[in-house]
Parts: sequence; C-alpha cells; structure tokens
Amino acid sequence: MPLADGDISRETDGFFNEEYCKWCYADGEYMYHDLDDLIEVCVRNMASEEFSAEQARAYLQDTLPKLNYWKRYENLGGAEAFAQYKQTLMDEFNDLHIDGMPKVEKLNALVGKYINLAYRLPNGETVKFLDDRATYLGNQLECEFGGDRCFGIAANMDFLLVCTYEENGKNPELVVYKKR
Repeated sequence: MPLADGDISRETDGFFNEEYCKWCYADGEYMYHDLDDLIEVCVRNMASEEFSAEQARAYLQDTLPKLNYWKRYENLGGAEAFAQYKQTLMDEFNDLHIDGMPKVEKLNALVGKYINLAYRLPNGETVKFLDDRATYLGNQLECEFGGDRCFGIAANMDFLLVCTYEENGKNPELVVYKKR
C-alpha cells in the first residue's frame, strides 16, 4: 500500500515498517483487529477534497485485505463468497443451541494472539487451541443469564470454538471445540 512518509508505521525500535500505516500498526503492535473498524478510521484520515470518503472506502476495501495481516481464507472467491462463508459459520454456531449463548449475528476478524486463551485441563495442565499468528472469525457475546461471564466464539475453516470467561479473559472454560 503506497504511503506518504508521515503515514508510515514504526517498529518498537523506531525503525520504519513500510508495509503498514501508522493508524493500523504502531510500536510493533497492530492497532485494529476488525477490518471494518480500521477502514472507518482510515477513511476519516484519508478523505479530502481530492479524495472523497467514498473513494477512500472503496480503495481501502480493495487494498487492505491484500495486506499480509488481513489475508485470510484466500480460497474464498471475493466479498460475496466471504459474506456467505461468515453466514455459514454463524448458522453453525447457532445450531449448537448452547444454553445462555445469544444468537450469533456478527463475526469479526480477530487475531489469534488476542483471543488465544489457556484452558485448564482436568489434570491441571493448560492448553491453547489457537495459533497466535492466525486470523479467526469470532465475537464476544454477553451471557443471556447475566452474571460476569461472557461467551467467546472463534472459527476458521477447520473448527468452531466456544468458551466462557470473566472480564479480560480470566478463568476461561472451554464449552465446545468442534471440527468442521
């Protein structure tokens, strides 16, 4: 993605990272984990008299998914097929009929590093199921029974994962890990 010098991101050591802009990557960290949120931020920063918000949005919707960070599900054929894939995943989550879990109506792109919780096994050991470097489709859902636990869902082409956890991912419990 072509960037003006003032828009180039930096690594923690201060060196430039010319692959990403300063709005989506700063100090060695990705700032956004939802592509639609990032596009909205970038549109506000890119729109001008010469480049309308609509032009900026169209450009970003075409360009950002091609960046390494946002590449996912490359075997899918375009936005329509990707939307259908997301709907299929939502239907699969909803077909689990998990008590207290609300209907899944939206999935976001989530980076494994931020959602890869460690689950305690009966033998006391802990295990993580996700790849920190991969991007998944998922969401956080408030429990219909109230309380301080949320549902976390994540999926890719191979599996569905449903868990519950307290604030900030504390005390996670695996509810379902299902191969697709």
